[in-house]
Amino acid sequence: MQIPFPFEPLLIFGCLAIMLLIGIILRAKVVFFQHFLVPSCLIGGILGLILVSTGVVHLSSSLLETFAYHFFNISFISVGLTYSDNKEKPSGGGKEYLKGPLWMALIEGVAFSLQAVIGGLFVILFSIFGLHLFSTFGFLTPLGFEEGPGQALSFGKVWEGFGFAHGATIGLTFATIGFIFAIFVGVPLANWGIRKGLSTHAPKELPHDFLKGIIPKDQKKEAAGELTMHSGNVETLAFQAALIGLVYLLTYALVKMLAGVLPPDLAATSWGFFFIFGLIIAIIVRSLMGKIGIRYLIDPGLQRRITGWSVDFLIVSTVMAIQVVIVWKYILPILAISLTSGILTLLVVLYLGRRIWSYNLERLLAIYGTVTGTLSTGLLLLRIVDPEFKGPTTIEIGLMNLFAVPIILGGTVLVNGPVWWDWSVGLTVLVFFGLMVLFLAFIKLFKLWGAPKF
Repeated sequence: MQIPFPFEPLLIFGCLAIMLLIGIILRAKVVFFQHFLVPSCLIGGILGLILVSTGVVHLSSSLLETFAYHFFNISFISVGLTYSDNKEKPSGGGKEYLKGPLWMALIEGVAFSLQAVIGGLFVILFSIFGLHLFSTFGFLTPLGFEEGPGQALSFGKVWEGFGFAHGATIGLTFATIGFIFAIFVGVPLANWGIRKGLSTHAPKELPHDFLKGIIPKDQKKEAAGELTMHSGNVETLAFQAALIGLVYLLTYALVKMLAGVLPPDLAATSWGFFFIFGLIIAIIVRSLMGKIGIRYLIDPGLQRRITGWSVDFLIVSTVMAIQVVIVWKYILPILAISLTSGILTLLVVLYLGRRIWSYNLERLLAIYGTVTGTLSTGLLLLRIVDPEFKGPTTIEIGLMNLFAVPIILGGTVLVNGPVWWDWSVGLTVLVFFGLMVLFLAFIKLFKLWGAPKF
């Protein structure tokens, strides 16, 4: 019998949903996952990867990558539409108000540059011993570790058009290893800090709902958002999603127009920056709505839920899209680059985190989770030592983006040096090394580097 409608995209989505549901169940039942606070999406993604790799489930890796790419774009658009409804401010004012966010942003710059330097140096080293890797192979490390699976996938896929075979899969692999570092190093580090008495607001033990990931039925629930539309007219969630759809189409039109006028190399790469264009257009749309007095129709709570929804499904699809056969082929450089980057990133964050003025453990955990996973991972680690978010770090990590966006955008442009401007790997490494020194100098210049506190 011939099926009258194409079902494959929705069947893929259904499989992602099942893996996520299984991940939720395993997180609630398995103590190991609770001990390390492994997110359900990562559990489900790894299980799905096993099922796909062993042939138990047959799914198109290309479609999985496509889902991951679009979930990534949606998450950034949703962030752009979300405005702050939190009137609480960190303690202090003036310069004190900005010290925490500035320090975190500069640490992001240091970590991105460090990971790029390590990745590039290993590409050079392996070429000396006869293993010739694509010029940007090592630069997938900061994209995967610091920017997360969406960006690693976007650039890896674009670089495939320049001759980087399996760039998307390798990028997703680096991103997954980054999550592993964030969780299996970050959680023990948080517990160690609590035992040492380094946390200001740490509880004696974490609440059961936080460990299991499911809120009990008799516990008071946090509101997901507020209605800005009358349900007799249109569902508020439908309106919030419609705004994302509007921005998505505007972004697509802009990127397609740019691709039509730019040189071929830049045109191809512009699709890798779709998320940035989406973020900017979303901010413009939000601002225009504010100008005409209708910004209140955007509900920040529901937009955050959409952001979280897209990130959860992004991670499931990311891990499941990894092709184990390809990873095994490049296992030596992947492990060498990942392990070195993970260890040195930890040491740098620990060294500098011990030398700030206050909330050392909270701030270093938040930024370590961010530069090895995503912002959500940083908040996860922060919540271990400050479960009620009483300290200033929660707000600071949001304000950090004001300083971090130009830093990270600059890094994502420079990693394209070998394919855009025909830079050698060595020259690109030197540029990133110079940036790392510059960011460290700024940390010292702004007096964000003092004597060790522990």
